[in-house]
Order: sequence, then structure tokens, then C-alpha cells
Amino acid sequence: MSQNAAALLVIDMQNGLVHGAQAPFAIETVLANINQLIADARRQQRPVIFVQHTGPEGTPLAHGGEMWQIAAELQREAHDFYLTKTRPSCFFQTSLLSLLQEKGITQLVVAGMQSDYCVDTTCRAGRDLGIEMVLASDAHTTFANGVLSTEQIIAHHNKLLSGPFVTLLKTAEITF
Repeated sequence: MSQNAAALLVIDMQNGLVHGAQAPFAIETVLANINQLIADARRQQRPVIFVQHTGPEGTPLAHGGEMWQIAAELQREAHDFYLTKTRPSCFFQTSLLSLLQEKGITQLVVAGMQSDYCVDTTCRAGRDLGIEMVLASDAHTTFANGVLSTEQIIAHHNKLLSGPFVTLLKTAEITF
């Protein structure tokens, strides 16, 4: 990774997705890898940013509900940053970009859910905004979609995003 000021962005690792009716692919490994990234970021005194998807009232991801909460398995601290979003992009109508600018962050390490929606969209949007995006290839997950298996979806997005949109690295290769 470059020497740019980095932060960790953890996308949509909420009870409703992590512990929903359908288990995300390799969720235990993904949770462990995200916790490793969190620990590494903290050791280097880099910001950890959690983003929670918020659905309309009456839906499982409605603001404040149990399913909306960040999964308890993740190592959170009060001084972490917590943002909400209503669209796949973590940048759309959120304070993420202004937070990054305020903190002098020019590089985001991305992990979380879902590979084919919010992870993909956020990586593309961040790159278009001039942010160096690093995708942890083994720290994002999703669900099968009836056409492709989860393994195929994750591999496809790792390949598709790598190069034009992200630097693709495994958790063990990422340094802050």
C-alpha cells in the first residue's frame, strides 16, 4: 500500500445481514478478517469507520432496530466513526467524504457487505472522488443470487474492481 493517510471502512456488517435468515458466505472468516483489519488500523492510530444501511420504517434494517445494529462480533470502540446511509454508496448523501477530507484521509481500506452492492458501489464512487481505494479481497461477502454462487460473485467483483477501481489485497497484506 502507499503511504497515504488511510482509514478502514466497514460496510453494512449489521445483524440483519450477518445473522439473517440466510448466512453470508464464509461469514466467520470475514468477521475474523475484519477484526484483524480493525486491530491493525488501531495499532497505527488510523480511523475505523462503520457504515450502517438504513431502510424505511417497518423494514428489518429500519434505524435503531436490533437487525440494524452492528454485529456484536466486531471490535467496536466509542471513538470509532459511525455513519448511516440509505443507498448502496457510502458516499451518497452521507458525511463520509467530508469526514475523510477533515481527517486528511486519502486512502480507504474497504471491507464488509455486500460484495455485489454496497462494496462494489462504494469502491467505484470513492475512486471517482479521487480516493485511493483498497479492497480486502478476503474481508467482504454476500449471498448467492440464483444465477451465481457466492464464491463466483466475490471472485467476479474482486477481478472486476481490481485495477481501475481498487488495489486488491488480502487482509494479511494490508498495512495502515
